[in-house]
Amino acid sequence: MSRQRVAILISGGGSNMVALVRSMTGDHPARPVLVLSDNPEAGGLVRAGALGVPAVAVDRRRFGRDRAAFERALTEALAPHRPDLICLAGFMRILSADFVRPWAGRMLNIHPSLLPLYPGLHTHRRAIEAGDRWHGCTVHEVTEELDAGPILGQARVPILPGDTEAALAARVLEREHVLYPAVLRRLCEGQRGRIDL
Repeated sequence: MSRQRVAILISGGGSNMVALVRSMTGDHPARPVLVLSDNPEAGGLVRAGALGVPAVAVDRRRFGRDRAAFERALTEALAPHRPDLICLAGFMRILSADFVRPWAGRMLNIHPSLLPLYPGLHTHRRAIEAGDRWHGCTVHEVTEELDAGPILGQARVPILPGDTEAALAARVLEREHVLYPAVLRRLCEGQRGRIDL
């Protein structure tokens, strides 16, 4: 059985990466082949190694403001592992159109809001301050426009009276760990229809 090869890009602790890696077992149509970080101190690199997945860092600080050189280094790090798909899982760099374009339809991201609401940062705070009743997370295809690609899945959580950013973020993260693996599996099975949890 030919399986899809998945590279996962992270910047921090890698909890979504762990959820993805743990899901890709048994009859799953994909396998993780690389965890790649822009931060050599990212805790997720150690966690990936413990899970038996090759883990590599391309230190963004070495490139200063030269994003093109940084992205070339990312591409060079990915190449030996021949990924079919890339999953961004807490990767905190905005990627250029030149990097994204060759991966059209083959790069996913998870974002902590119900897109198109609240692209960018500080999503939990913005949802609370807006008085929203619901919040959640979205898995979408990565396109040249930030957080604007086709939506493949969403999961909702209620915003409770007195919710803090931290409390809401923790509940959303739990749903991310369910939604992202579900969307990845469906995509690897050739299903691009949206799911809602």
